[in-house]
Amino acid sequence: HIKTIGKFTALEALRTRLPLTSILVLLLLLLASFFVRELAVTEAARFQTAFYSAAARLCAVFLVAVYVLASVAREFNDKGLEAVLALDVRRSHYILGKLAGFLISALIVAVTLSLPTFLFAPLPAAVSWAFSLTLELALVTALALFCIVTFNMLLPAAAFVAGFYLICRSMEAMRLMSAYPVGSNDGWSQQVTQGLVELLAYLLPALDGWTRASWLVDGAPTSGELASIAVQGVVYLALLTAAALFDFHRRSF
Repeated sequence: HIKTIGKFTALEALRTRLPLTSILVLLLLLLASFFVRELAVTEAARFQTAFYSAAARLCAVFLVAVYVLASVAREFNDKGLEAVLALDVRRSHYILGKLAGFLISALIVAVTLSLPTFLFAPLPAAVSWAFSLTLELALVTALALFCIVTFNMLLPAAAFVAGFYLICRSMEAMRLMSAYPVGSNDGWSQQVTQGLVELLAYLLPALDGWTRASWLVDGAPTSGELASIAVQGVVYLALLTAAALFDFHRRSF
């Protein structure tokens, strides 16, 4: 059941032209990066590489999150889920199958948008960037699946995914602002705020250290950094999948 559901979920991505959309985004970003290169006065190649990597990462996350949310929401609205569950399919098999198909789609997006980095940067840096982007999109896929299963509506799920991702991406900046406020830092409110921010930083994945543009322009990350990203990716992917399974099991259809 998991294999069949995953297969048809991946085929749905092909039929809805997700790979073609990824290619179109790649071409648009490449054109924009060459435009940025022409605007740069010095170090044009660095500006082009940094612009493309940052824009490609954001577009990849947007594409994958919107696709997962829209696909599951459409299946809920069309009553396709009830038809699947009526065929003696376990709920856990449905979630794991959908996740497997969505992960294949995320891999296609990651590979497609990573191709230009092999032209802009050395091979180790490009491979590291592509690897990190794949893990990041896998995490976003599991998060989007959990949110749409939990909220069952597109807008709240999309808002939660966006908020979660932005908080994880800006966590280091939030830690610095809470530790070194502009005003006085002797009040209890500042200490409480700093404690809450540190707790969030401990609980949430450190996405601000993933898929960095600096890897492509300054040098590849160390093996330790990549190992840390891989461990975080596996742990949070497992947690989000377990949360989606738990929430899906308790729902009535």
